[in-house]
Amino acid sequence: MELKSVKIVNPDSLNFILGQSHFIKTVEDIYEAMVSAVPSPKFGLAFCEASDKCLIRHTGTDDALIELAQKNAGALSAGHSFILFMKGIFPINVLNALKNVPEVCRIFCATANPVEVIVAETEQGRGILGVIDGYSPKGIESQADIGYRKDLLRKFGYKQ
Repeated sequence: MELKSVKIVNPDSLNFILGQSHFIKTVEDIYEAMVSAVPSPKFGLAFCEASDKCLIRHTGTDDALIELAQKNAGALSAGHSFILFMKGIFPINVLNALKNVPEVCRIFCATANPVEVIVAETEQGRGILGVIDGYSPKGIESQADIGYRKDLLRKFGYKQ
C-alpha cells in the first residue's frame, strides 16, 4: 500500500464539499438536493464510480465548476468519492440536504480552505483516509477575535 497526498486544485478559493457515496444514483440525487436546497445554485459535481465502467460521472449548473470538479475527481481517483464545487453558496446552506441523500455515506470536509486529501493506493484501487483542511491553529482567540467572530456570523446572517 502506498500513501499519497493529493492537493485539491481550487484557484478561486471556492467552497467545496468532499464526500463518499455508494451508488451511481448519487449524481442525480445530489443534483436534486442542490437545486432544492438553494435558489438558482451554481455548482459542479464529479463522482468517481467504483464499479462497472468506473467512470467519473458529473453534473451541475455551471460548466466551469463541473470542469473543476472533474479535474479534482480525476486527481483523487478514489472509488465512490465525490467533490462538489459551489459558487455563491456556503456549505452550511446545503450540508443537511446532502447528508439526507440516501447514498451519501460520509462528508470528509466542507470548506474553501486549501485542502490535501490523504489517499491510500493498493493494487485494487484508491481510497480516501482523511483530509488536511486549512492550517494548524496559531493560538487561542482573544476578546477582539471573539468580537470579530460574532460580527462575522451576524454579517452573514447566521446569528441575530
